[in-house]
Amino acid sequence: MKKIAIVTGASSGMGREFVRQLAERYPVLDEIWAVARREERLLELQKETGNVRIRAFSLDLKEEESFRNIAECLRRESPGVRILVNGSGIGISGDFMDLSEQEISDMVAVNCGALTKMTYLVLPYMKKGAMIYQFASAAAFSPQPGFAVYAAAKAYVLRFSTALRQELKKKGIRVTAVCPGPVKTEFLEKAYGKQEMSFYKKLVIADCKKVVSRAIEDGKKGRAVSVYGGTMKFLRIISRLLPEEVLAGFFRG
Repeated sequence: MKKIAIVTGASSGMGREFVRQLAERYPVLDEIWAVARREERLLELQKETGNVRIRAFSLDLKEEESFRNIAECLRRESPGVRILVNGSGIGISGDFMDLSEQEISDMVAVNCGALTKMTYLVLPYMKKGAMIYQFASAAAFSPQPGFAVYAAAKAYVLRFSTALRQELKKKGIRVTAVCPGPVKTEFLEKAYGKQEMSFYKKLVIADCKKVVSRAIEDGKKGRAVSVYGGTMKFLRIISRLLPEEVLAGFFRG
């Protein structure tokens, strides 16, 4: 049986870095299925990664046809999926009523819907010892005015991942929610295209390679949540102690 990993959002940022590091750390994999919209980026990734064959899936996870394509490949080849990384995501800052209906719909569709569908499609091909990395965010820890839809979507990912982890324990499949703060990637540039990032967020921008490395290590150790950096770990603790209304007011500034 062919051993594979599947990574969505593989054309840039943390998804791309996950492909690189998985190829380096898991040479036993036969293939990594890299899923993203930008085919040229996936082809570049194939050239960069020599340890494991990278198979490019140029798909838009806002489209239902993309999931039919993946489902058909899984049925036809019946691989053993050792690692699933749900890395696709969309973040757009700005007050709710300043966003377009399409922007709001896309954030929910990709951050929540696509992640859930991919998990559902891939799980039948995972066995004991397999791992799932779900991209949440430190934004999941608290309501965030000016980033309301994104933070709410990531709260869904965190809750879903935590519950799924318990359901899959008996099967020996581990689930880790990856919850970084701001990470220096293209995603960050696009997310704050409509408004200036708060000064305190600028102070804690993390390095993509380090965040992904920590996430992989936390997954291997069986941790439910991977949080990079002392500031984000402190935020997680504070979010459990303070009322959400207080936290929301802080993020509003």
